[in-house]
Amino acid sequence: MIDIAPNTGHIDSPDATAEPIFKSIFGEHWDSLPQVMHRHYANRPYTDDEVMAEGTLDVMCAGPIKIMRPLMKLLGQIPARNEKAVPVTVHFQSDQSSKAFHLVRTFNFKHDTPYIFHSRMQHLKDNEVIEIMPFGLGWKILYRWDGKKVILDHNGYALRLFGYFIPLPLTFLIGKGYAEEIATDNKTFDMITHITHPWWGKIYEYKGRFKVIEKHG
Repeated sequence: MIDIAPNTGHIDSPDATAEPIFKSIFGEHWDSLPQVMHRHYANRPYTDDEVMAEGTLDVMCAGPIKIMRPLMKLLGQIPARNEKAVPVTVHFQSDQSSKAFHLVRTFNFKHDTPYIFHSRMQHLKDNEVIEIMPFGLGWKILYRWDGKKVILDHNGYALRLFGYFIPLPLTFLIGKGYAEEIATDNKTFDMITHITHPWWGKIYEYKGRFKVIEKHG
């Protein structure tokens, strides 16, 4: 069981001198990151910082993910669709009351209303982060920079319950996640996220290119 610091409810005013949330996560590699990654991960804790990116994604689902599509939509999880070149807007948002890094993704699928997938990243220790989905399910991630790309390595699942993260042995059941981000210039990056199941193989993926278009806060 992983303990986390309690939320005191105290809201600080934006601090222009605060370090970005992800600087300590990348550690000694922070200064080596490409400019676009510094823009992407510029949000500071306890502020109203917001960075926006726009792009298109090819989305693929198969196997159990496809079967569970209605349930996943109801629970606000990853969009279980098969469609190419989906326009997507992502808002990377800070939280004035915490160190959380929010990702609000809006998928504009054809012939459907926009689909919003909202999760938040919380730093656990060193380069370990947990992405918390709706209803408290979390994907534990190890962030690293290999000199060419940002890699998000799978480190298990957990459930947020009463302020704690309870490890869940779900990798064998729902698969192993992976993601990477590769800078293409100072304003754009390519990314890919996928889930691989031990029996079904690759059961989910979205990939595409994003441009970081503004920052405010």
